Amino acid sequence: MSPVAVFLLISMVGLGNPRPSINYLRSHFSVQGESEEVRSAAIKRLLEVFGMEDPPASPPRSYKQPPQYMLDLYNTVADVDGVTKDPTVLEGNTVRSFFDKLRSGQIEFLFNLSTVARSEKLLTAELHLFKLRPQASLTFNRHHFCQVNVYQVLDTTKMNISLSKKLVSSRLIPIHSNGWEVFTITQAIRTWTLDQHSNLGLLVTVRTLSGSQMDLRTVRFASGQNHHHTKQPMLVLFTDDGRRAPLEGVIKGSEDSSFPVPVPSLPLSSLTLPVVGHRRARSLDYEEDREKLPCQRLPLYVDFEEIGWSGWIVSPRGYNAYHCKGSCPFPLGQNMRPTNHATVQSIINALKLTKGIETPCCVPDKLFSINLLYFDDDENVVLKQYDDMVAGSCGCH
Repeated sequence: MSPVAVFLLISMVGLGNPRPSINYLRSHFSVQGESEEVRSAAIKRLLEVFGMEDPPASPPRSYKQPPQYMLDLYNTVADVDGVTKDPTVLEGNTVRSFFDKLRSGQIEFLFNLSTVARSEKLLTAELHLFKLRPQASLTFNRHHFCQVNVYQVLDTTKMNISLSKKLVSSRLIPIHSNGWEVFTITQAIRTWTLDQHSNLGLLVTVRTLSGSQMDLRTVRFASGQNHHHTKQPMLVLFTDDGRRAPLEGVIKGSEDSSFPVPVPSLPLSSLTLPVVGHRRARSLDYEEDREKLPCQRLPLYVDFEEIGWSGWIVSPRGYNAYHCKGSCPFPLGQNMRPTNHATVQSIINALKLTKGIETPCCVPDKLFSINLLYFDDDENVVLKQYDDMVAGSCGCH
């Protein structure tokens, strides 16, 4: 059985059991039956939800840990379950990290951006370099600051290097400091995303304030070849794929209207219902559901390990999507968070004024996004927000 089918069955049968076992799902699935057409449609639809054509391949177990920067960023924007803490914290809805592909001992870098879709809007691009401490013999250098320039390489065939590069970022940094230095290089990366053939890499130079070349033993940056992977040069892109909801959390139309719909002026308890036989006629739906619990939010846990996605998803291990279940009986109280439309529909249903009008439904009226930290096909680490994945609250609509 495909992982997608398991995922869908979690959604379908999880109403009564928020964490059904795989064996239970398989037995349930064998009863329900699974056609190839349904399976293919389910796979396609689920991948659309996650904005993918195919799920990323699981990276080898020996692969290095995710960059600490990406882990820290994830913990900043998401809670322990992956739910977004504040939708305004993250610029766009996607953050991609790339390691240097040249892995040379020099301060020149090349990043493969083939996994960035052309439809993604680039918002900000940052080059992260880890500055090492000066060697002990050079501690008493007479200079206190240096100028670090980042160039976009334009042509690798020209002999005159000044004509083959373009300055994209420049900063003064303390010579005796150490730690991460961040350079904004958005314009260069925007050029590369439009034309992959123009990606010839980056060149970094270090000079004194007077403009002379500085001894590279004095100002050193960690390289991918000679230093621990936690200090490797890294490119970080903040992008938006255009799938972000216009307003986080609130479903359009779920809040009460600014212009309340008029309702009968008499108290609902005083309304006289039509009599059928010798008893009051009530909605058949209400009669059947009167023993059910009122509309409420219940757990619905999605376990990425059970559906076979734990190999490429770093965090979270799963999340509670929740679901809404219960009846919306007449009369609707404010604790059921009814819309004006639902209130009127409930009255029409109770009074049997129009045939075929059902009672309002118990549905999510607030939805929240979740964040996934995962490896893509090129073994880069990506942080992505997915809207409308968690039912925040339920109401009668």
